[in-house]
Amino acid sequence: MKIWKNQFIEFILNKKILIFGDFVLKSNQKSPYFFNMSLLSTGDDLKKIGKFYAQALINLNIKFDVLFGIAYKGIPILISTILALKNDFNLNIPYSFNRKEIKKYGEKGEIVGHKIQGRIVLIDDIITAGTAIKNAINIINKNKNSKILHILVAIDRKEHQKNKISAKKEIQNKYLCQISSIIDINDIILYLKNKNILKEQLNILIKHQEKSYLE
Repeated sequence: MKIWKNQFIEFILNKKILIFGDFVLKSNQKSPYFFNMSLLSTGDDLKKIGKFYAQALINLNIKFDVLFGIAYKGIPILISTILALKNDFNLNIPYSFNRKEIKKYGEKGEIVGHKIQGRIVLIDDIITAGTAIKNAINIINKNKNSKILHILVAIDRKEHQKNKISAKKEIQNKYLCQISSIIDINDIILYLKNKNILKEQLNILIKHQEKSYLE
């Protein structure tokens, strides 16, 4: 596993962005872990998360025109990624994000930032039910001169319920785009094994994945 992926897992564990317990997700699935990007709360946090997303984008080696973030949690991730792309890789990428409510005065509209056009990469924290991502794609697709090219999230759960297609697979099939992640649950399992830490949580994760229907 790449060094920066290990560093990302260490970061989300230290910040308690990744926590373990008994959770019910937005998709109504039960999970022994929860991923909460809302805990990013300092300039240093945003600087670090931006570098991880920027590195993941560079590793994808794709050409795109606009980076799009989803209100609300996706906005700080978007801005920090844009700054990291410029500062660390000298890439001056246009960005835009949606409003939760359409502005009815001034310039009006539902988009802040660059005009949505060309090849769009969308970034968000995680795909659970996929509702927010689907809504964002529908906004992007209103412009006939734009195309959703790729979606980048922090973590891929790599699971879905029996006899049901996962939100990730559904989005890829419906919108003909690819979805990538900085890490997936197997990276976390490998990290805990190699570090020989959180053994109880590790065993629970392994059992959970064995019961899951991998894509």
